[in-house]
Amino acid sequence: MNKKWLVLLMALIMVTSLLAGCTEKQEVVETDKVEVVEEVSFPLMIVDGLGNEVTIEKKPEKIVSIAPSQTEILFALGLENRIIAVSDYCDYPVAALEKEKVGSSWTTNTERIIELEPDLVFVYGEGQPEAMEQLAAVGITIVRYMPETVDAIFETISATGKITGEEAAAAKLVKEMEEKRDAIVNKLKDQPKVKVFYQVWDEPLMTAGPGSFIDELIQLAGGENIAADAEGAWPMYSVEALVEKNPEVFLAPAHVGENMNLTAEEQVVLIDTIKARPGFDQISAVINNRVELLEPNIVSRPGARIIDALELLAKTIHPELF
Repeated sequence: MNKKWLVLLMALIMVTSLLAGCTEKQEVVETDKVEVVEEVSFPLMIVDGLGNEVTIEKKPEKIVSIAPSQTEILFALGLENRIIAVSDYCDYPVAALEKEKVGSSWTTNTERIIELEPDLVFVYGEGQPEAMEQLAAVGITIVRYMPETVDAIFETISATGKITGEEAAAAKLVKEMEEKRDAIVNKLKDQPKVKVFYQVWDEPLMTAGPGSFIDELIQLAGGENIAADAEGAWPMYSVEALVEKNPEVFLAPAHVGENMNLTAEEQVVLIDTIKARPGFDQISAVINNRVELLEPNIVSRPGARIIDALELLAKTIHPELF
């Protein structure tokens, strides 16, 4: 897999130290009712998103995140002051830009991370094997998550809250996200499905297939993913199949290479470039000017803004309802 595709997947497009055995109580507020959450105690043994058993020795006060999606979750839980470093690609919220940068999931600056002596490092997927081995060898605790469904993203947020001793904040965030998701889905429930193609990459042409969170978002947003029968979550897709399936809406993240901040003029050029590809003039989406660009980091990160991504897709697929 080349670096360009890895960049996309990653873009696609990822939580006061306590003495051992000490505990704390938290509250979850639900409408007019206060529910007391079970006590959180450390050391805490958890199973991370990849099935690894991990022991969190104490409440983490120094956290490193080398996954943009995970960084967004940490900020959403109010943990800004406990984040000591993030990846080169962590750019949201704006405060993340002020954090020290320690590489990425495939170019991890292990020397600097070791110098920072974090209590915990969050990684997207397996991470860079050699770097993970080096961190583990010096006793740094690593937790890995790579959610590929909306429910798995909710579970990742809940797990992050538990790991960091912020279960109440996580429960509140998940509840708000669930309610917003349900409201959007309910608004679309009686609408006809619109055939959609989502471009993950241009050359080679790649899309979001079954098992990807983008495929689920398209369905929840009132679309029919024409690549739902493709092989794998992020498959290559032929122009012939694209023309045959004839999508009504063609979606693509608004980026060129690693440039994620296109100007309005650059976005127009990108749309024109897509329309001009051989064979694309036969597609309904091109004929009817429904080639739509989406903010790349919102739709590509399985994190705290995933329901914002759903809302963006819903507005793009069914603009008449919003």
